[in-house]
Amino acid sequence: MSLCCPSRVVTRGLAGRAFQACSYHAVRTLSTDAAESGQFFALTEDQSGFKAVADDFAARELLPFAARWDADKHFPVKTLVKAAELGFGGILVAEDVGGSGLGRADAAVIFEALAYGDISVTAYLTIHNMVANCIDKYGDEQQRQEYLPQLTQMQTLASYCLTEPGSGSDAASLKTKAEKDGSDYVINGAKAFISGGGVSDLYLVMARTGQSGAKGISAFLVTKGTPGLTFGKAEGKMGWNAQPTCAVMMDNVRVPAANLLGEEGQGFHIAMNALNGGRVNIASCSVGGAQFCTDVASQYVQTRQQFGKSIGTFQNTEFKLADMATAVHASRLMVRHAAQALDNKASSATMDAAMAKRFATDACFRVADDALQLHGGYGYLKDYPIERVLRDLRVHSILEGTNEVMRVIIAREMLKQRPAA
Repeated sequence: MSLCCPSRVVTRGLAGRAFQACSYHAVRTLSTDAAESGQFFALTEDQSGFKAVADDFAARELLPFAARWDADKHFPVKTLVKAAELGFGGILVAEDVGGSGLGRADAAVIFEALAYGDISVTAYLTIHNMVANCIDKYGDEQQRQEYLPQLTQMQTLASYCLTEPGSGSDAASLKTKAEKDGSDYVINGAKAFISGGGVSDLYLVMARTGQSGAKGISAFLVTKGTPGLTFGKAEGKMGWNAQPTCAVMMDNVRVPAANLLGEEGQGFHIAMNALNGGRVNIASCSVGGAQFCTDVASQYVQTRQQFGKSIGTFQNTEFKLADMATAVHASRLMVRHAAQALDNKASSATMDAAMAKRFATDACFRVADDALQLHGGYGYLKDYPIERVLRDLRVHSILEGTNEVMRVIIAREMLKQRPAA
C-alpha cells in the first residue's frame, strides 16, 4: 500500500499519565518550527508528506499509550496493523506486492517521526521492514508473492535471527547448521535476543551450510509452527518492553529448499547488507527519541520554578539545552546522509552507516540523560516519560553491531579507501 498524506489534521491529545504537564501538540510544535527554519535536512515535498503522516500516527496511536505498553510489557499488534494500513509495513518493498516502494532516506524520516511517539514499537517495525526488504531484494518471485503481501499488511509479522548465545559481534562464527537432506534442509541451533520471538510468524534465520567463516552461511525462511521450532522465555529487559524478546531454538527443523533465500553461501552478505540499513534505522529511532526528550525538557524548564524564577533562565540550563539541540541536529544530519548514501549505493555507504549509528545512538542517549537531569528527581519517576525513553535508547549502542564494532568498521573502511602509498 502506498503512503498518502492524511486528509484531515487530528488534534493532538495528552500523552496520558506519563505526560500530564504538556500536550503533544505543544511539544511537537517546537520541532515542527525547527523544521520550517531549516533544521530538518532538505526534505523533499514527498518526504514532508510522509513525515506528516508519521507524526499524526505517532500522536494518535503511539504516544498516548507508550507508558502503559511499557509498564504492561504489551506488544501492540493491532497498532502495527494500523501502521501497515498507512504503508509502514513494507516501506522499502516494491509496490507490486503491497509495499510503498520508498528508499532509505524516506524510511529514516518516517522512523524518526514514529519513534518520537514510541521507540520500542518503532524499533520492532524497523526489524520487520528489514526482513521484508531482504525477501523483496533477494527472494525469487515465488517467495516474493508468497510472503510479501501478508508482510506488508503486517498480517504476518517477521523476525531477524542472526545473533547466537556464542556469536554476537563475531557473527561469522555462528554455529547454527542447515544440512541438505534430499529436497529439504534440516536446521539445528539457537538464536538469542530475537525481537518478536514467539509472536512473529516468519523468521529469517542465518545458518551454516558450508565452510567456517562468512562464506559458509546461508539464509532461510522459517515459519512459526514448523516442527522443532521453539521459543525461550520472554526476556526481562531494561527497555524495549513494548516488544517481546526471546531465544529461538531449532531442533531438526525441516524446511524445503524453496525456503532458501538467495543462494547457498550468500547468507552473510544478505545479513550484513541488511544491517547497514538496520543501523540507519535504529539511529533514526534514536534521533526521534532524543528530539522528544529535548522538546519535553524545553517545556519543563519553562514551568519549573526555583529560587523565584524559571530554571530555564539559568545559564547552565541554557547551555545544556543548546548542547542537546546541537547533538540531535548533528545526529539527524549524519543519519540522513548515511541513508542517502545507501540509496545511492555510494562506495562509502557502509562506513557512513556505521558512523551514523555510532554517533547518533551515543549522542542521543546522552541527550535523554541530560533531559532527565533537567527534570531533577521528577525525571526519575515513571510519572514522567523521560526515564522510559532513556531505557529504550540504551540498547541502541549495542544492537545492530555494538558501537565498538562500528569503530572497527569505520577504521577498516577508511583504510580501504586510503591505501598505503
